[in-house]
Amino acid sequence: MKKLTTLLLFSLSTLSLNAQNFIQAYQTRANMVTQSNITTNLQQFENLGVKTTGSVANNNAFNWLKDKYLAFGYSASQITEDPFTYNNKSSKNLIITKTGTVYPNKFVIICGHFDTINGPGVNDNGSGTSIILEAARILKNVPTEYSIKFIHFSGEEQGLLGSAHYVDNVVYQNNVKQLDIKLVFNLDQVGGVMGNNNNTIYCDEDQDGLSSNNAASAVITQELRNCTQLYSPLLTDVDPAEDTDYISFEEKGEVITGFFEKIRSYYPHTANDTFANTDPVYIFNVGKAAVGALQHFAVASSSILATEEANVNALESVKIYPNPAKDFLNIELPRDIKDFNFEVTDLLGRVLIKDKNNTHINVEGLAKGAYIGKLTSKDHVAVRKILIK
Repeated sequence: MKKLTTLLLFSLSTLSLNAQNFIQAYQTRANMVTQSNITTNLQQFENLGVKTTGSVANNNAFNWLKDKYLAFGYSASQITEDPFTYNNKSSKNLIITKTGTVYPNKFVIICGHFDTINGPGVNDNGSGTSIILEAARILKNVPTEYSIKFIHFSGEEQGLLGSAHYVDNVVYQNNVKQLDIKLVFNLDQVGGVMGNNNNTIYCDEDQDGLSSNNAASAVITQELRNCTQLYSPLLTDVDPAEDTDYISFEEKGEVITGFFEKIRSYYPHTANDTFANTDPVYIFNVGKAAVGALQHFAVASSSILATEEANVNALESVKIYPNPAKDFLNIELPRDIKDFNFEVTDLLGRVLIKDKNNTHINVEGLAKGAYIGKLTSKDHVAVRKILIK
């Protein structure tokens, strides 16, 4: 994704914003985003290599995504492949459809691209990919009034090829519209830079292109800002929508919005767009915001089933401080957690410190830099970025 201009607007921070009230069920599900899943998805995405459209790695990434959805319990009938060609090579978009209970033929689309160029693309766009996967996992069995399409596009880096093909051949057929789309919510380059104070996310608003859909985009972008501040710790600003996959929809008059990192990384499109240079905690927080917003857009059930409650990771409230640290790290746990393991790894996954049931960790031997702390208790895992000064 290439973005050249920004527009700074005001932030909101109350619990009742523009008639959007806090819904506990939405928060509970947003809290089901886990740092460990985000981190695992990012690392697996990196290991798939440079996923240039039409390459073997690109096809492997497609199959990796498809296997994820099958593991979540989505049926083969919910999974659609949308093939296209580029430079005489074949590639495919992946579309997963979750049917709505009230408006089954009207769709909320959450999307992002999985192809990369010149590098593994952990930020651009493993970050958006990992969040879409978490949203699909969490909301699989949650009733929503509107249908949801989780879409992973290929060909974005070569000029929005995958999304353009989908719009021209699936949304439209022979210039006749086939899909009634409520809105398109795109996630691209939301990974931040390791070591930065990544506490703000841009919400993309349509301010150009067709003028007929600008006002509607402004409304849903404000709703996205509201949801972000209701269901995540992030602050928000507004950014004009530019060159990423929602533009293929915008050009046909659809209503669009999306997320993009506030402090821009310049590692994308290089070999250095790696897990080591990306902030997994920022992506985790963007994930919470995305799950909260997607429920609002699709109008999710406001009741929580016992099975959903059981999936909330009890360790997500863990605090590790001071951060940055110099000599020692302190771990603050929920009172009911007595038996746990803690380890510190470098950004290549090598274990440097391993301890058990200790809330005062000596880190004097670690060099200045960024690390990953992983705390495990029974079947729960919490992962935190750790800075050593």
